[in-house]
Amino acid sequence: MASKRSSAAQRSRRRTSPLEFAGHGMTFLGVSILSGVLLAGLALPAVGAVGLGAKDSVESFDSIPDDFKTPTLSQASYIYDASGSQIAKVYARDRTILTQDQMSPLTRQAQVDIEDNRFYQHGAIDPKGVLRAIGKNASSDAASQGASTLTQQYVKNVFVEEAGDDQAAFAEATKKSLGRKIKELKYAIKLEEELSKDQILTNYLNITFFGHQAYGVEAAAQRYFGKSDKDLTIAEAATLAGLVQNPSAYDPLLHPKAAQARRDTVIDKMLEYHHITAQQAKDAKAAPLDMSHYHEPQNGCITANNGEGFFCDYVRKVVLSDPAFGASAADRSKLWTQGGLKIYTTLDPAKQADAYKAVTTKVYVTDTVSAAMTMLKPGTGEILAMAQTRPYGLDNGKHQTVVNLNVDAAMGGGNGFQPGSTFKAIVAAAAIEGGKTMDQSYPAPAQMPYPSMSTCNGPYRADGSVVQNDSPDEKGPFQMPEAMARSINTYFIQMEQDIGLCAVKQMANRLGIKAKASGKPLDEVPAIGLGTEEMSPLNMAGVYATFASRGIHCDPVAIKAVTSIDGKQLPVPKANCEQVIQQNTADTINTLLKGVTEKGGTGAALGLDDGRPIAGKTGTADKRQAAWFDGYTPDLVGVVWLGGPEGNVPMDRNIKIGGRSFYGDNGVYGATGPGPEWQMAMSAAVAGTPVNNFVLVDLPTAPSQPSPSPNPGDPGNGNDTGGQTTTAGGATGGPGIPNPPPGGFTFPPGLIGGTVGGATGKPRHH
Repeated sequence: MASKRSSAAQRSRRRTSPLEFAGHGMTFLGVSILSGVLLAGLALPAVGAVGLGAKDSVESFDSIPDDFKTPTLSQASYIYDASGSQIAKVYARDRTILTQDQMSPLTRQAQVDIEDNRFYQHGAIDPKGVLRAIGKNASSDAASQGASTLTQQYVKNVFVEEAGDDQAAFAEATKKSLGRKIKELKYAIKLEEELSKDQILTNYLNITFFGHQAYGVEAAAQRYFGKSDKDLTIAEAATLAGLVQNPSAYDPLLHPKAAQARRDTVIDKMLEYHHITAQQAKDAKAAPLDMSHYHEPQNGCITANNGEGFFCDYVRKVVLSDPAFGASAADRSKLWTQGGLKIYTTLDPAKQADAYKAVTTKVYVTDTVSAAMTMLKPGTGEILAMAQTRPYGLDNGKHQTVVNLNVDAAMGGGNGFQPGSTFKAIVAAAAIEGGKTMDQSYPAPAQMPYPSMSTCNGPYRADGSVVQNDSPDEKGPFQMPEAMARSINTYFIQMEQDIGLCAVKQMANRLGIKAKASGKPLDEVPAIGLGTEEMSPLNMAGVYATFASRGIHCDPVAIKAVTSIDGKQLPVPKANCEQVIQQNTADTINTLLKGVTEKGGTGAALGLDDGRPIAGKTGTADKRQAAWFDGYTPDLVGVVWLGGPEGNVPMDRNIKIGGRSFYGDNGVYGATGPGPEWQMAMSAAVAGTPVNNFVLVDLPTAPSQPSPSPNPGDPGNGNDTGGQTTTAGGATGGPGIPNPPPGGFTFPPGLIGGTVGGATGKPRHH
């Protein structure tokens, strides 16, 4: 009977087919070749049928380069504001590198016990592990068991890391082939020759993936348990160690039962290899799988507060585009992707909060229009604030956007917006730098045809179109102070005809405007002086910061310092500050723009809470599709734009913004729309800071005859001084008059109104 039972048992066994038998032999021979343990006595006869030559495999092994350098692992970068507070954490791989001493011994031991318990006894290959895997794979219908050591797994992870987001490289690094295994083994052997076991384990725990965008054990500890790796309990360390084999299957959030079972297996292994006591194992397994401290991945500028996401994205654009961070786009991209950077920026958190509050209080996120504000520190180029109404993000349902309305298209913005009359200050600067003085007078009728003018490339011929002032009552002659304060269009068109459009374009270039916000070149047309060519708030802030700093222009800068992944200081973009216009020119412009904010000027209602001196210019674009106020003190510049994000919303009398109707104002103007936002933000930003005065020049005190307007058909030579002979007092740059006399400035007889804005003092909206 016994022999019959034995015979029945033998018949019940599943027979191994010749093909399967050959497959097991193939696996064994492949492993034998890789391990250098060609055991001829164990090689199975059926192997010969598959046609694999050992000689070919050895030649392939020898052809792999000997030198293997571990790549610097990508990790998170951190962006900080000027106070040292974190703006955002950004990464391609969320990873924080730890040294061996910074790692928990529990984590290290748990990983070894569950994945490669003989790690400290074998070399790059574990012969016992190979034989054990072969035995299990040959006698089981289940999935095959691997025999890779931790060193081999580390090598594979390195190749995956090198592949990055390159799908073809990733597929090559992970494909199941004998060639790949040979390559991994070659590098593993080399690695064990050069690094200690402890260092290999440290590297492995820093590189491996733990799920939920966590790379490395420190990021994993923070993600799942909200604490550092060194503070993990036995149960927590075992949970992480168990994840590595299959982060998806053992995900403790999605598959808590599987995760707990895997955790308990790790604990059992730690007990089996005598690295914890029976009581410790019992307590650890009794602990619940606690995910109450789990943190969702927080990556990128979308995590920034107080509207700082747009500035954060601007910083990213700077790193990816500025040659200071690499000679080529590929170099800069590699630096950003590799991460590990600590980026210290110019952003003033208090001023950012002030700007953000203003553009989100005065304008609602649900309005058809939006607002944007940039603050700069004159004489430094430092961007102190960059805020806008719409929140940073990709959810259209929440009115989010990633378009930075403060900057040019190349830096993440749109194509800009017409700056309106704020551009007149540039025309005036060109005229003054060319020798004109504040008593320069032009007839400035209420309306006139655009005249022909000279340009850098020849004459511009008029096309018959007409320019007019805001009101038919606005007709000259005017001198420069009143023309600027009341924003007289025809005055500045006649000034352009007098000095030539080339001078205007060249002055814009000097003040930092090299092109339109879209990147297209400036058009030399008469309407440029009325602000028809699209600019960004950052463009215009740079212009007005030049005036505030008495002619010193600085390129805008967002980054003060950067520390690289290896702790070295990297070069950062420079502000390249230089004197681009004479001090007297800047002082004259400041005097003119101070008048804009005083009685009768278009910005007269925009004084700051503490009454300190301010200067600025209002601007309103065609069809009121954009409105601006570019204002400043000697120490701080703030530029506010208001309009439709796509530039197609007419802000007429029917519009409502921030709950306020503009019907009574006949629509939005620079002084009534963006002006109050500027006033709110700047009053808060300068509160409690020292008060400094502008250096002013004397205003005209004697009448002068208006210069004859050049014949509309004559483009002029661009250098005509218009017969101007009278020199304004203080033209040498003296301190001038620090404050206007009571009742406003008095202009010579013959000019409209006697005081700026006329006898009624009614403000003009431009």
